[in-house]
Amino acid sequence: MKKKILFLAVLVCSLSPLLSQKRIPIGTASTPDGGEVTLTLTNRTQHYNWRATHENDRLDRDINSPKSANILHKKSKYYINSLEGYATVVYDLNTHQKLKVINHSFNSSNQHLFKDTLFFDYRFRTAKSNFNIFKGKPVEGCFSHDGRYFWVTYYRRSYDRNAIDPSALAIIDTETDEIVRVMPTGPLPKMISCSPNNQRIAVTHWGDNTVAIIDISSSDVNDFRYTENITIGNRMQLNYAQDTVINRDQNCGLCLRGTVFSPSSKYLLVGKMGGASIAVIDVATNKHIGNISGIMPNIRHLVFNNNNLYLSINRGGVVQKANFAEIEKGIPNKEFGYKNWQNAKVGVGARTISVHPNGEYLFAAVNNESKISIVRTSDMKVVGTCDVDSFPVGMDICDEGKTLIVTSQGKSGLGGGNSVCIYEININK
Repeated sequence: MKKKILFLAVLVCSLSPLLSQKRIPIGTASTPDGGEVTLTLTNRTQHYNWRATHENDRLDRDINSPKSANILHKKSKYYINSLEGYATVVYDLNTHQKLKVINHSFNSSNQHLFKDTLFFDYRFRTAKSNFNIFKGKPVEGCFSHDGRYFWVTYYRRSYDRNAIDPSALAIIDTETDEIVRVMPTGPLPKMISCSPNNQRIAVTHWGDNTVAIIDISSSDVNDFRYTENITIGNRMQLNYAQDTVINRDQNCGLCLRGTVFSPSSKYLLVGKMGGASIAVIDVATNKHIGNISGIMPNIRHLVFNNNNLYLSINRGGVVQKANFAEIEKGIPNKEFGYKNWQNAKVGVGARTISVHPNGEYLFAAVNNESKISIVRTSDMKVVGTCDVDSFPVGMDICDEGKTLIVTSQGKSGLGGGNSVCIYEININK
């Protein structure tokens, strides 16, 4: 036991230079100075510094463990999912003033939002008279119908401490920023993605190795319906005793995370954070048809740009790039090993990635090192870095490529987080 304790102490000490709390001042800029791309921290919304003196450093109590950011450029606003605040906070993209707080709290007064309670063959294990009275912990989001609807997944319902019951998602009308419908999901949904042709929503369940498909071909929110719940590998059977405490961030099977539709909307790709491959789903048949291998393990986020597929590898601290046209040729094979990946070493704890609208640069939130890495996509070379409040997890870039928003969630026992940093992007070449 003493040896184990000593080992853990040495491990923590060895990681401490990386896993340290960082708070940076407004005006912080990327290095190298005058590089081909520069980032400058121009604004911040935070809930940790009550004595901030800079006019662009705003205290906001609604920022509580911010998980993700989604920019709706056409309406000049953005949405921050505040996980522990049970809220989605809406801000003006130009002034960064708060526009609204959307509370994910459901009681007897708003039960009309629930069109259905059951999700396929799932059953609630928690003893409760009304399963639709709860608070939801918002994780990730995506837009559909040309920005009309904003979809938000809930890590879990507040009464389900082990995230083993069906969770839920909210559909927000961005005209009013009100929740207009709540749909059930499987356990612990994290990623959510809309197909480019606006026909399908995919909800990926970190909790049990499944991915659900929603038909959104109608423009009426009440017509949206599930068509399939697809198992990747084996569906986890969550037969845990109610008095057992489970770490569901680790006890998650394949830990399905990054989720994206191919540019043609023909395939859905789902990364396995607990593995080293990407599951491929045929959208027409709703079938898991195979896997793409040859990838580094611990895949977290997937994005497309100009028919290039980009992956963030969390533990390895790498961003990988591939030409999807080459991959697509091999997809008919049930197990397709692709070898022509280009790699960029961005730093330990690579989380969310965003590609600049011009396709020439990629930004990576590097959690453990509390920085943003800037990658030139033509040769996958890191051309700059910028400090960020610890510990960054989510990010989004506006359509015109001038604003990057980064959320810092913090870490249990280490502090940090409760911060949303807004950077100005300048391309200097």
